[in-house]
Amino acid sequence: MEMRVKLKEVLEERNMTQGELVKMTGLRQAVVSELVHNQRMSLKKEHITKICEALEIKQIGDILELVEDR
Repeated sequence: MEMRVKLKEVLEERNMTQGELVKMTGLRQAVVSELVHNQRMSLKKEHITKICEALEIKQIGDILELVEDR
């Protein structure tokens, strides 16, 4: 199993850009881009917390999911 960040889908649902999320969270553009494209090898609790707070996400399953290894 691997963890997948559903940030691309969340941003699309809200009609938001990565740039808008960067401004809302203070995270670096590279971090947001890597999360959107699931290219990050590790997740920082601080990053996920900032994103959840900015997007008012209360359920972790709305942004993270476990998927079978490819």
